Amino acid sequence: MKLADLSPLFARRIERGPAFAFQEFRADPVLAPLRWPDCVLEQFLYEHGGSHLPFEEDYGHIDLEGITWRLEMISRTDFRDMPTGASEAGLIDHIAENPVYWVSVRPERIGCHWEDHGTWMRPPLLIDRRLLAPPDGGLQVLEGRTRVGVLRGRLREGLKVAPCHQAWVGRPREASA
Repeated sequence: MKLADLSPLFARRIERGPAFAFQEFRADPVLAPLRWPDCVLEQFLYEHGGSHLPFEEDYGHIDLEGITWRLEMISRTDFRDMPTGASEAGLIDHIAENPVYWVSVRPERIGCHWEDHGTWMRPPLLIDRRLLAPPDGGLQVLEGRTRVGVLRGRLREGLKVAPCHQAWVGRPREASA
C-alpha cells in the first residue's frame, strides 16, 4: 500500500474538513493492515495525506505496510545533522535560526514544556532511510521539522535541551521483527 492507494480516504478527509475527525479516519478499514500507532497515523496520514504535495513527492513511493513503528529514545546529538525530505531541505535549519520565535507562535504550554523538560510534548516521526529511494543509512525527519529545528536552535543557543528525546521511528518491517 502506498500513499496514492489512500487517495479516496484523503479526498473524503479534505472534502469534509474538520467534520471528518481523526477517530472516523482511523476507523476506515483500508488502514487496518498498517497496524500503526494512532500518533503515527495522525501525524503522517491524517494531517498530511492528500493535502501536502511535497510530502507525497518525498514519501509516496514507500510501501506503507512494510513499516513498523516504535517509540524510541534518540540522543540529541543524533538530531544535529538529521535530514528531512528533499522537498523541504533546509527547513529544519531555517527554524533553528530562531527557535524562540517558533516556540512563541505555538500554544504557551509548548514553550513551558521546552523550558521545564528541554524537549517536545509530542514525539516527531523519523524514518529509517533504508526505506527511501535510493536507500541510505541513518534516520530522517518525516514529520516534526519544527520540533527538530527548535531542538537544534536551542542547542546552538545554549538553552535547556534534554540529553535524549522520544521519537516514533519507522523501520523496515523485516528489520524490526
